[in-house]
Amino acid sequence: MLRIRAGSVHPVTAPPIEDGAVLVDDRGTIAAVGRNRAVPAPDGVQRLEFPRAALVPGFVNCHTHLELTHLAGRNAERDFPRWIRAIRALKDASTAEEFARAAEQGVRDSWAAGITCVADTGSTGAPLEALARLGGRGIYYQEVFGPDPTRVRTSMEELEQALSRLEPLATPHVALGVSPHAPFTVSAPLYSAVAALARRERFPIAVHLAESLEETLLVRDGLGPFAEALWNRGIAVARQDCSPVQYLERLGVLSPETLCIHCVQIDAQDVRALLHAGAAIAHCPRSNRAHGHGAAPLPALRAAGLRVGVGTDSVVSVGDVDLLAETRAAGLIGEDALRMLTLEGARALGLENEIGSLQVGKQGDMAVLPFTVAYRSLQSIRALLTVIAGRIVHR
Repeated sequence: MLRIRAGSVHPVTAPPIEDGAVLVDDRGTIAAVGRNRAVPAPDGVQRLEFPRAALVPGFVNCHTHLELTHLAGRNAERDFPRWIRAIRALKDASTAEEFARAAEQGVRDSWAAGITCVADTGSTGAPLEALARLGGRGIYYQEVFGPDPTRVRTSMEELEQALSRLEPLATPHVALGVSPHAPFTVSAPLYSAVAALARRERFPIAVHLAESLEETLLVRDGLGPFAEALWNRGIAVARQDCSPVQYLERLGVLSPETLCIHCVQIDAQDVRALLHAGAAIAHCPRSNRAHGHGAAPLPALRAAGLRVGVGTDSVVSVGDVDLLAETRAAGLIGEDALRMLTLEGARALGLENEIGSLQVGKQGDMAVLPFTVAYRSLQSIRALLTVIAGRIVHR
């Protein structure tokens, strides 16, 4: 057993417990949460004490790209379509070994930041391999690309081959999903084909959606830099006369198993469509700001009752995996910020029955973070201790 004592313990579902302790049994289940003197201390338990710290549920990063960790600081493009093309070139120049090392470093960086669960999208499979090998938790969404509607079969064959290779790596703590990347890289028939595969095989879906004005111009009007790039490749572009959200709704992509990443360029009709579909949102405020996309309407999304979590996006966009910085950028503070990073993030990924709060029956994901006077003064992103399912992964 593991007994962790901290200056305060915050199960999210209750006020902080001063001089609190948590007892985690050998199965990784939290057996007790409470004041230090009230939590049992049987013989033979491992004791760790952090009197000037707060113990909180592990943070949930609802969107990142861990395989790109090695590319931090290497893309100086400001224009978003050019930035996307530069990322593709940098990935094409990277080796499998570089992606593997990057993914492992990304997992360890996440743990050091108190993050115990990640929703990662990538094309190499390296993040899934790293999470499974290191004993992490998360969902890895295998990306699929293909803007040319005449090449749907090729894209689907490549996706199915990747899934066949990766499925054996999935664990009870690491799930596999699919990610038809974005409206400017995926054709309408490919979206429909991937959605059908996901329904048939019960894969969760992640999509970059309504991120930029350029994307909206492409979908709604058939114009803009993304449209021009497709024309230059000989790919026809048809205006859809609707928003990106309504476009994916029409194609059957949106469902309770769909995680919609960004959702900046949306209106009230889009919010209703997302709510009707039961989709979840990954809100990435610093990435949206870095690329000049604007701010997602977070208050409206939450007021509508949508499941919303917070994500960092890649370190190429924001430089780190600091989720506390994301909540500050989103204007969230105190209890509200903590809930968004833990229980609300878990709900966005459909994992609220397993993680997100310190409760009996859940799986014991937690982090110990330094603080000054009380929880509301939490500043540091450097965790003193990170635990997944009762197992220490960072100290």
